[in-house]
Amino acid sequence: MHPARMVRGVFLILLLALLLLRPDLAEAEQPLHVTTDDHAYCEVLLDRISTAPGGRNGQVSRLVVEGATLCASGHPRSGIAKLRRALRVAMAGVE
Repeated sequence: MHPARMVRGVFLILLLALLLLRPDLAEAEQPLHVTTDDHAYCEVLLDRISTAPGGRNGQVSRLVVEGATLCASGHPRSGIAKLRRALRVAMAGVE
């Protein structure tokens, strides 16, 4: 057997053993949230951005206007993408 294959096999066995012994390591730290691509989720994102500490940034404001306009004009997926980006930028300013 090739040494690289042997190392990979040993690694996979150790990883499997670790997950079997500590199943809590395989769980996500935060529960997943199911979202929809509709106007209601646009409103949820707008609320979160308005309460974010970095929500008054110029770039955030521009993205919020673009996202809200897209949501209002019947393009919720594109609007949600802009609003998510705005939220990331707002939260990045906090760190």
